[in-house]
Amino acid sequence: MPNGIFNSDIVDKFDYLLVADDDIDDQELIKDALSDNNLDLQKVKWVNDGEELMILLNKTTQLPSLILLDLNMPRKDGRKVLSEIKNSITLKHIPVVIFSTSESLEDIRDCYELGSNTYITKPNTYQELVDTIADIMKYWGSRAQIITA
Repeated sequence: MPNGIFNSDIVDKFDYLLVADDDIDDQELIKDALSDNNLDLQKVKWVNDGEELMILLNKTTQLPSLILLDLNMPRKDGRKVLSEIKNSITLKHIPVVIFSTSESLEDIRDCYELGSNTYITKPNTYQELVDTIADIMKYWGSRAQIITA
């Protein structure tokens, strides 16, 4: 499989990807990177903050296969959301990938202690973002075993 291109087995494994990020520019870049990796954007849901994320998770009947979570968001930040997810019997199985601009060792340590499955610093270039999204989806879509509906 060429770098940056999903095959249908990887995409089909996901019910949907849930992206939580308050930065509209970052959302657009992530959306473009997902598209450049041939991911069907209908398999992606977007929320703008942690409060919106928890409302969605608590009311939906179909949980996401993977959550891409920014740390620094208004209303409820990613650390609080991560803690709530990992302390919930119905949500704790969902893999959470922290996707943040922070390179702080304290943030990284805190997130792993709270139960993050992966911590990735947002890349500096668009091509690195495309490659990083491909790596995330390849790992969680083909290497890791995840629970889907």
